[in-house]
Amino acid sequence: MQQAPPKPTDARLILQSPQDNCLIAGARLEAGERVQIEGEIVTLAKTIDLGHKVARRALRTDEKVLRYGAIIGHVTSDVQSGEHLHTHNLESDYLPTYTHDAGHAFVDHRDR
Repeated sequence: MQQAPPKPTDARLILQSPQDNCLIAGARLEAGERVQIEGEIVTLAKTIDLGHKVARRALRTDEKVLRYGAIIGHVTSDVQSGEHLHTHNLESDYLPTYTHDAGHAFVDHRDR
């Protein structure tokens, strides 16, 4: 039985493992830009910086996020294909999440 060829994805989005449900931005992607993810054209709602995660497909609240084929956390709200995955909608299942707030101090986001 012949396997279907993979559906096209923008070359700037990197799939690190076939099991992953996120892609990695290999370049800065600007808000409003249209990218192809597995044959689907998606318009980016926000700018996504180099190295940041992008949803490979729609994810439901509490669904596990896989990178390199391993669980890295879960989404805290529903996420659409092409949406930026970061601390505003992704929580680590292993470590507290902290971000640098406006270049001044670290902010604990565990209770959000």
